[in-house]
Amino acid sequence: MLFARLLKPLIRTGRITLIDAHGKRWEFGGESGPADERPCTVRLTDPSLHWKLGVNPGLHAGEAYMAGTLVVEEGSIYDLLSIVTRNAGDNHLGPVGKLRRFGVGLQRLWQQANPADRSRRNVAHHYDLSEKLYDLFLDKDRQYSCAYFADPGMSLDQAQAAKKRHIIAKLLLKPGLKVLDIGCGWGGLALEIAKSADVQVKGITLSQEQLAIARRRAREAGLEHRVQFELQDYRAESGTYDRIVSVGMFEHVGVPQYGAFFRKIDELLDPDGVALLHSIGRTDGPGTTNPWLRKYIFPGGYSPALSEVIPHVERSGLMPTDMEFLRLHYAETLWHWRQRVAANRDRLVALYDERFYRMWEFYLAGCECAFRHQGHMVWQLQMAKRADAVPLTRDYIYEAEHRMAVAAE
Repeated sequence: MLFARLLKPLIRTGRITLIDAHGKRWEFGGESGPADERPCTVRLTDPSLHWKLGVNPGLHAGEAYMAGTLVVEEGSIYDLLSIVTRNAGDNHLGPVGKLRRFGVGLQRLWQQANPADRSRRNVAHHYDLSEKLYDLFLDKDRQYSCAYFADPGMSLDQAQAAKKRHIIAKLLLKPGLKVLDIGCGWGGLALEIAKSADVQVKGITLSQEQLAIARRRAREAGLEHRVQFELQDYRAESGTYDRIVSVGMFEHVGVPQYGAFFRKIDELLDPDGVALLHSIGRTDGPGTTNPWLRKYIFPGGYSPALSEVIPHVERSGLMPTDMEFLRLHYAETLWHWRQRVAANRDRLVALYDERFYRMWEFYLAGCECAFRHQGHMVWQLQMAKRADAVPLTRDYIYEAEHRMAVAAE
Protein backbone atom coordinates (compact mmCIF):
# COMPACT_ATOMS: atom_id res chain seq x y z
CA MET A 1 0.00 0.00 0.00
CA LEU A 2 1.43 3.38 -1.04
CA PHE A 3 0.34 5.09 2.17
CA ALA A 4 2.03 2.39 4.26
CA ARG A 5 5.25 2.92 2.31
CA LEU A 6 5.06 6.61 3.23
CA LEU A 7 4.44 6.01 6.95
CA LYS A 8 6.95 3.21 7.55
CA PRO A 9 10.16 5.28 7.43
CA LEU A 10 8.43 8.36 8.81
CA ILE A 11 7.00 7.20 12.15
CA ARG A 12 9.96 6.63 14.47
CA THR A 13 8.40 7.50 17.85
CA GLY A 14 4.81 7.02 18.94
CA ARG A 15 2.63 4.24 17.60
CA ILE A 16 0.06 4.11 14.81
CA THR A 17 -1.93 1.01 13.90
CA LEU A 18 -3.53 1.24 10.47
CA ILE A 19 -6.34 -1.08 9.37
CA ASP A 20 -6.76 -0.80 5.63
CA ALA A 21 -9.98 -1.11 3.64
CA HIS A 22 -9.37 -4.89 3.24
CA GLY A 23 -8.94 -5.46 6.98
CA LYS A 24 -5.14 -5.84 6.96
CA ARG A 25 -3.32 -4.36 9.97
CA TRP A 26 -0.17 -2.29 9.61
CA GLU A 27 1.99 -1.20 12.56
CA PHE A 28 4.20 1.89 12.55
CA GLY A 29 6.60 3.33 15.11
CA GLY A 30 7.09 1.70 18.47
CA GLU A 31 9.40 3.91 20.52
CA SER A 32 7.61 5.97 23.14
CA GLY A 33 6.63 9.49 22.24
CA PRO A 34 5.73 12.33 24.65
CA ALA A 35 3.89 11.23 27.79
CA ASP A 36 0.69 13.05 26.80
CA GLU A 37 0.57 11.54 23.29
CA ARG A 38 -1.66 8.49 22.94
CA PRO A 39 -1.14 5.67 20.43
CA CYS A 40 -3.64 5.65 17.56
CA THR A 41 -5.59 3.05 15.66
CA VAL A 42 -6.95 4.26 12.32
CA ARG A 43 -9.34 2.43 9.98
CA LEU A 44 -9.68 3.22 6.28
CA THR A 45 -13.00 2.25 4.70
CA ASP A 46 -12.32 3.44 1.14
CA PRO A 47 -9.71 1.46 -0.89
CA SER A 48 -8.83 4.55 -2.94
CA LEU A 49 -7.30 6.05 0.20
CA HIS A 50 -4.53 3.46 -0.04
CA TRP A 51 -2.99 5.51 -2.84
CA LYS A 52 -4.59 8.94 -2.31
CA LEU A 53 -3.05 9.28 1.15
CA GLY A 54 0.31 8.24 -0.24
CA VAL A 55 0.23 10.75 -3.09
CA ASN A 56 -1.24 13.78 -1.30
CA PRO A 57 -1.92 13.22 2.41
CA GLY A 58 -2.08 16.98 3.02
CA LEU A 59 -5.36 17.13 1.09
CA HIS A 60 -6.89 13.67 1.31
CA ALA A 61 -6.44 12.97 5.04
CA GLY A 62 -8.69 15.88 5.94
CA GLU A 63 -11.22 15.05 3.26
CA ALA A 64 -11.37 11.42 4.37
CA TYR A 65 -11.83 12.44 8.00
CA MET A 66 -14.68 14.77 7.02
CA ALA A 67 -16.31 12.04 4.94
CA GLY A 68 -15.96 9.41 7.67
CA THR A 69 -13.79 7.12 5.49
CA LEU A 70 -10.79 7.69 7.80
CA VAL A 71 -11.95 6.63 11.26
CA VAL A 72 -9.82 7.06 14.39
CA GLU A 73 -10.76 4.07 16.58
CA GLU A 74 -8.15 4.59 19.29
CA GLY A 75 -6.91 8.01 20.33
CA SER A 76 -8.16 11.13 18.57
CA ILE A 77 -7.55 12.98 15.33
CA TYR A 78 -5.29 15.32 17.29
CA ASP A 79 -3.21 12.36 18.54
CA LEU A 80 -2.86 11.06 14.99
CA LEU A 81 -1.84 14.42 13.54
CA SER A 82 0.51 15.05 16.45
CA ILE A 83 2.40 11.78 15.87
CA VAL A 84 2.67 12.39 12.14
CA THR A 85 3.68 16.08 12.30
CA ARG A 86 6.09 15.59 15.19
CA ASN A 87 7.91 12.87 13.26
CA ALA A 88 7.75 14.76 9.96
CA GLY A 89 8.84 18.12 11.33
CA ASP A 90 9.03 20.69 8.55
CA ASN A 91 9.21 18.07 5.78
CA HIS A 92 6.47 17.93 3.15
CA LEU A 93 4.71 14.56 3.05
CA GLY A 94 4.32 12.52 -0.11
CA PRO A 95 5.54 12.95 -3.68
CA VAL A 96 3.02 15.69 -4.45
CA GLY A 97 4.24 17.60 -1.40
CA LYS A 98 7.83 17.43 -2.63
CA LEU A 99 6.79 18.67 -6.07
CA ARG A 100 4.75 21.43 -4.45
CA ARG A 101 7.78 22.66 -2.54
CA PHE A 102 9.93 22.50 -5.67
CA GLY A 103 7.45 24.69 -7.52
CA VAL A 104 6.60 26.95 -4.59
CA GLY A 105 7.28 30.20 -6.46
CA LEU A 106 5.02 29.35 -9.38
CA GLN A 107 2.23 28.14 -7.11
CA ARG A 108 2.12 31.35 -5.12
CA LEU A 109 1.49 33.40 -8.24
CA TRP A 110 -1.96 31.85 -8.63
CA GLN A 111 -2.72 30.63 -5.09
CA GLN A 112 -2.11 34.03 -3.48
CA ALA A 113 -3.23 36.43 -6.17
CA ASN A 114 -5.80 38.31 -4.07
CA PRO A 115 -7.30 41.25 -6.00
CA ALA A 116 -10.09 43.08 -4.19
CA ASP A 117 -12.97 40.96 -5.54
CA ARG A 118 -11.26 37.66 -4.70
CA SER A 119 -10.28 38.97 -1.25
CA ARG A 120 -13.96 39.67 -0.50
CA ARG A 121 -14.95 36.14 -1.56
CA ASN A 122 -12.14 34.58 0.47
CA VAL A 123 -13.13 36.51 3.59
CA ALA A 124 -16.81 35.65 3.17
CA HIS A 125 -15.93 31.94 2.88
CA HIS A 126 -14.67 31.85 6.46
CA TYR A 127 -15.81 34.92 8.38
CA ASP A 128 -19.41 35.19 7.18
CA LEU A 129 -20.36 31.93 8.89
CA SER A 130 -22.95 32.06 11.67
CA GLU A 131 -21.93 34.16 14.66
CA LYS A 132 -23.23 31.29 16.81
CA LEU A 133 -20.34 29.15 15.57
CA TYR A 134 -17.72 31.58 16.86
CA ASP A 135 -19.56 32.00 20.16
CA LEU A 136 -19.08 28.27 20.74
CA PHE A 137 -15.29 28.39 20.95
CA LEU A 138 -13.90 31.94 21.09
CA ASP A 139 -13.49 34.10 24.20
CA LYS A 140 -16.22 36.51 25.27
CA ASP A 141 -14.68 39.34 23.20
CA ARG A 142 -14.53 37.05 20.15
CA GLN A 143 -10.81 37.48 19.51
CA TYR A 144 -9.99 35.20 16.56
CA SER A 145 -6.20 35.45 16.69
CA CYS A 146 -3.32 34.33 18.88
CA ALA A 147 -3.75 35.04 22.59
CA TYR A 148 -0.86 36.18 24.81
CA PHE A 149 -0.23 33.87 27.75
CA ALA A 150 1.80 36.25 29.90
CA ASP A 151 1.14 33.76 32.72
CA PRO A 152 0.90 30.04 31.80
CA GLY A 153 -2.09 29.64 34.12
CA MET A 154 -4.23 32.20 32.30
CA SER A 155 -7.66 31.31 31.01
CA LEU A 156 -8.42 31.97 27.35
CA ASP A 157 -10.33 35.16 28.20
CA GLN A 158 -7.47 36.42 30.36
CA ALA A 159 -4.89 35.66 27.67
CA GLN A 160 -6.90 37.41 24.97
CA ALA A 161 -7.28 40.46 27.20
CA ALA A 162 -3.51 40.35 27.78
CA LYS A 163 -2.97 40.21 23.99
CA LYS A 164 -4.98 43.39 23.49
CA ARG A 165 -3.07 45.17 26.26
CA HIS A 166 0.25 44.02 24.76
CA ILE A 167 -0.67 45.43 21.35
CA ILE A 168 -2.14 48.67 22.68
CA ALA A 169 1.00 49.26 24.75
CA LYS A 170 3.10 49.09 21.58
CA LEU A 171 0.89 51.73 19.92
CA LEU A 172 1.86 54.46 22.42
CA LEU A 173 -1.60 56.00 22.42
CA LYS A 174 -2.16 59.68 23.28
CA PRO A 175 -5.35 61.75 23.42
CA GLY A 176 -6.51 63.07 20.05
CA LEU A 177 -4.78 60.51 17.84
CA LYS A 178 -6.41 58.90 14.79
CA VAL A 179 -6.11 55.10 14.66
CA LEU A 180 -6.77 52.71 11.78
CA ASP A 181 -7.48 49.02 12.45
CA ILE A 182 -7.04 47.03 9.21
CA GLY A 183 -9.01 43.79 9.34
CA CYS A 184 -10.89 44.73 12.52
CA GLY A 185 -12.84 41.49 12.87
CA TRP A 186 -15.78 41.81 15.24
CA GLY A 187 -14.41 45.07 16.61
CA GLY A 188 -12.98 43.95 19.94
CA LEU A 189 -9.53 45.51 19.57
CA ALA A 190 -10.83 48.79 18.09
CA LEU A 191 -13.29 49.17 20.97
CA GLU A 192 -10.58 48.38 23.53
CA ILE A 193 -8.30 51.00 21.95
CA ALA A 194 -11.08 53.59 22.27
CA LYS A 195 -11.63 52.62 25.91
CA SER A 196 -7.91 52.90 26.64
CA ALA A 197 -7.40 56.45 25.36
CA ASP A 198 -9.33 59.44 24.02
CA VAL A 199 -8.68 58.60 20.36
CA GLN A 200 -10.67 58.25 17.15
CA VAL A 201 -10.64 54.73 15.68
CA LYS A 202 -11.65 53.46 12.26
CA GLY A 203 -11.92 49.71 11.72
CA ILE A 204 -12.22 48.19 8.25
CA THR A 205 -13.25 44.67 7.29
CA LEU A 206 -14.37 42.74 4.21
CA SER A 207 -16.90 40.64 6.16
CA GLN A 208 -20.55 41.72 6.15
CA GLU A 209 -21.21 39.58 9.21
CA GLN A 210 -18.31 41.05 11.18
CA LEU A 211 -19.25 44.60 10.18
CA ALA A 212 -22.81 44.27 11.46
CA ILE A 213 -21.65 42.86 14.79
CA ALA A 214 -18.86 45.42 15.24
CA ARG A 215 -21.26 48.32 14.64
CA ARG A 216 -23.77 46.82 17.06
CA ARG A 217 -21.09 46.45 19.73
CA ALA A 218 -19.99 50.06 19.28
CA ARG A 219 -23.59 51.23 19.81
CA GLU A 220 -24.01 49.03 22.86
CA ALA A 221 -20.76 50.35 24.36
CA GLY A 222 -21.75 53.96 23.67
CA LEU A 223 -18.62 54.44 21.56
CA GLU A 224 -20.11 54.99 18.12
CA HIS A 225 -19.01 58.65 18.28
CA ARG A 226 -15.34 57.57 18.57
CA VAL A 227 -15.25 54.22 16.75
CA GLN A 228 -16.30 53.87 13.12
CA PHE A 229 -16.51 50.57 11.25
CA GLU A 230 -16.63 50.28 7.46
CA LEU A 231 -16.84 47.52 4.84
CA GLN A 232 -13.70 48.36 2.95
CA ASP A 233 -10.53 46.95 1.40
CA TYR A 234 -7.30 48.39 2.80
CA ARG A 235 -6.29 49.37 -0.73
CA ALA A 236 -9.20 51.83 -0.89
CA GLU A 237 -8.30 53.66 2.34
CA SER A 238 -7.11 57.27 2.18
CA GLY A 239 -6.13 59.99 4.60
CA THR A 240 -3.48 60.03 7.32
CA TYR A 241 -3.38 58.16 10.63
CA ASP A 242 -1.22 58.54 13.71
CA ARG A 243 -1.43 54.84 14.51
CA ILE A 244 -2.14 51.81 12.30
CA VAL A 245 -2.72 48.32 13.66
CA SER A 246 -3.53 45.05 11.93
CA VAL A 247 -4.01 41.74 13.71
CA GLY A 248 -4.55 38.41 11.93
CA MET A 249 -5.25 40.03 8.56
CA PHE A 250 -1.83 39.94 6.88
CA GLU A 251 -2.16 36.15 6.38
CA HIS A 252 -4.85 36.95 3.79
CA VAL A 253 -2.84 39.51 1.79
CA GLY A 254 -0.73 37.10 -0.30
CA VAL A 255 2.95 37.44 -1.24
CA PRO A 256 2.29 39.12 -4.63
CA GLN A 257 0.56 41.98 -2.78
CA TYR A 258 3.16 42.55 -0.01
CA GLY A 259 4.83 45.47 -1.77
CA ALA A 260 1.51 47.26 -2.28
CA PHE A 261 0.48 46.53 1.33
CA PHE A 262 3.53 48.16 2.92
CA ARG A 263 3.50 51.06 0.47
CA LYS A 264 -0.10 51.66 1.56
CA ILE A 265 0.89 51.63 5.24
CA ASP A 266 3.65 54.14 4.44
CA GLU A 267 1.17 56.31 2.53
CA LEU A 268 -1.40 56.32 5.37
CA LEU A 269 1.00 56.71 8.31
CA ASP A 270 1.74 60.16 9.71
CA PRO A 271 5.47 61.14 9.70
CA ASP A 272 5.46 60.77 13.50
CA GLY A 273 3.21 57.69 13.42
CA VAL A 274 3.59 54.11 14.61
CA ALA A 275 2.23 50.94 12.97
CA LEU A 276 1.92 47.46 14.49
CA LEU A 277 1.46 44.32 12.40
CA HIS A 278 0.59 40.98 14.07
CA SER A 279 0.75 37.89 11.83
CA ILE A 280 1.36 34.17 11.72
CA GLY A 281 4.74 33.26 10.23
CA ARG A 282 6.92 30.28 9.46
CA THR A 283 10.51 29.53 10.44
CA ASP A 284 11.44 27.17 7.60
CA GLY A 285 11.50 29.66 4.72
CA PRO A 286 8.96 30.31 1.96
CA GLY A 287 6.37 27.61 1.35
CA THR A 288 2.74 27.07 0.41
CA THR A 289 -0.44 26.67 2.41
CA ASN A 290 -1.58 23.14 3.23
CA PRO A 291 -3.92 22.18 0.35
CA TRP A 292 -6.77 21.04 2.62
CA LEU A 293 -6.60 24.23 4.69
CA ARG A 294 -6.54 26.36 1.55
CA LYS A 295 -9.52 24.54 0.02
CA TYR A 296 -11.82 24.27 3.03
CA ILE A 297 -10.82 26.90 5.60
CA PHE A 298 -8.71 29.81 4.31
CA PRO A 299 -8.78 30.17 0.51
CA GLY A 300 -6.07 32.60 -0.50
CA GLY A 301 -4.45 32.40 2.94
CA TYR A 302 -0.70 32.09 3.55
CA SER A 303 1.61 32.42 6.56
CA PRO A 304 4.84 34.05 5.37
CA ALA A 305 8.49 33.57 6.21
CA LEU A 306 10.09 36.79 7.38
CA SER A 307 12.48 36.61 4.43
CA GLU A 308 9.41 37.30 2.27
CA VAL A 309 8.25 40.24 4.37
CA ILE A 310 11.23 42.34 5.46
CA PRO A 311 12.47 43.25 1.95
CA HIS A 312 9.11 44.87 1.23
CA VAL A 313 9.25 46.80 4.51
CA GLU A 314 12.71 48.08 3.61
CA ARG A 315 11.61 49.22 0.16
CA SER A 316 8.47 50.92 1.46
CA GLY A 317 10.28 53.60 3.45
CA LEU A 318 9.08 52.19 6.78
CA MET A 319 11.57 51.42 9.56
CA PRO A 320 11.26 48.36 11.84
CA THR A 321 11.37 49.66 15.42
CA ASP A 322 10.53 46.48 17.33
CA MET A 323 9.95 42.81 16.58
CA GLU A 324 8.67 40.09 18.90
CA PHE A 325 8.07 36.39 18.37
CA LEU A 326 5.26 34.53 20.13
CA ARG A 327 6.34 30.93 19.68
CA LEU A 328 3.92 28.54 21.40
CA HIS A 329 1.23 31.06 22.30
CA TYR A 330 -0.90 30.12 19.30
CA ALA A 331 -0.56 26.42 20.06
CA GLU A 332 -2.01 27.12 23.50
CA THR A 333 -4.74 29.31 22.00
CA LEU A 334 -5.73 26.56 19.59
CA TRP A 335 -5.73 24.02 22.42
CA HIS A 336 -8.35 26.13 24.22
CA TRP A 337 -10.42 26.51 21.05
CA ARG A 338 -10.21 22.77 20.36
CA GLN A 339 -11.39 21.91 23.89
CA ARG A 340 -14.34 24.28 23.57
CA VAL A 341 -15.35 22.86 20.19
CA ALA A 342 -15.28 19.33 21.63
CA ALA A 343 -17.36 20.41 24.63
CA ASN A 344 -19.95 21.95 22.27
CA ARG A 345 -20.04 19.13 19.72
CA ASP A 346 -23.79 18.57 19.88
CA ARG A 347 -24.54 22.27 19.47
CA LEU A 348 -22.15 22.62 16.54
CA VAL A 349 -23.62 19.57 14.80
CA ALA A 350 -27.12 20.99 15.31
CA LEU A 351 -25.96 24.33 13.88
CA TYR A 352 -24.43 22.71 10.77
CA ASP A 353 -23.92 18.93 10.57
CA GLU A 354 -21.52 16.11 11.49
CA ARG A 355 -19.32 16.69 8.45
CA PHE A 356 -18.85 20.35 9.37
CA TYR A 357 -17.96 19.40 12.94
CA ARG A 358 -15.28 16.99 11.72
CA MET A 359 -13.97 19.69 9.37
CA TRP A 360 -13.64 22.19 12.22
CA GLU A 361 -12.12 19.57 14.51
CA PHE A 362 -9.51 18.66 11.86
CA TYR A 363 -8.77 22.35 11.23
CA LEU A 364 -8.07 23.19 14.86
CA ALA A 365 -6.12 19.98 15.54
CA GLY A 366 -3.98 20.38 12.42
CA CYS A 367 -3.19 24.02 13.14
CA GLU A 368 -2.27 23.29 16.75
CA CYS A 369 0.15 20.60 15.54
CA ALA A 370 1.67 23.04 13.03
CA PHE A 371 2.47 25.46 15.85
CA ARG A 372 3.80 22.74 18.15
CA HIS A 373 5.84 20.71 15.67
CA GLN A 374 6.22 22.40 12.29
CA GLY A 375 7.81 25.78 12.78
CA HIS A 376 4.76 28.04 12.78
CA MET A 377 4.77 31.01 15.16
CA VAL A 378 3.38 34.54 15.47
CA TRP A 379 5.36 37.74 15.07
CA GLN A 380 4.57 41.34 15.91
CA LEU A 381 6.37 43.96 13.83
CA GLN A 382 6.33 47.57 14.96
CA MET A 383 7.18 50.15 12.28
CA ALA A 384 7.64 53.89 12.01
CA LYS A 385 9.11 56.50 9.67
CA ARG A 386 11.47 57.97 12.25
CA ALA A 387 13.97 56.22 14.51
CA ASP A 388 12.86 58.31 17.50
CA ALA A 389 9.13 57.62 17.06
CA VAL A 390 9.25 55.11 19.94
CA PRO A 391 11.36 55.04 23.16
CA LEU A 392 14.88 53.62 23.08
CA THR A 393 14.04 50.66 25.34
CA ARG A 394 11.05 48.32 25.61
CA ASP A 395 10.26 49.29 29.21
CA TYR A 396 7.32 51.44 28.05
CA ILE A 397 5.51 48.32 26.79
CA TYR A 398 5.51 46.54 30.14
CA GLU A 399 4.77 49.70 32.10
CA ALA A 400 1.71 50.43 29.95
CA GLU A 401 0.53 46.82 30.15
CA HIS A 402 0.78 46.93 33.94
CA ARG A 403 -1.21 50.18 34.14
CA MET A 404 -3.97 48.76 31.94
CA ALA A 405 -4.09 45.47 33.86
CA VAL A 406 -4.43 47.32 37.18
CA ALA A 407 -7.14 49.58 35.75
CA ALA A 408 -9.09 46.52 34.53
CA GLU A 409 -9.15 44.88 37.97
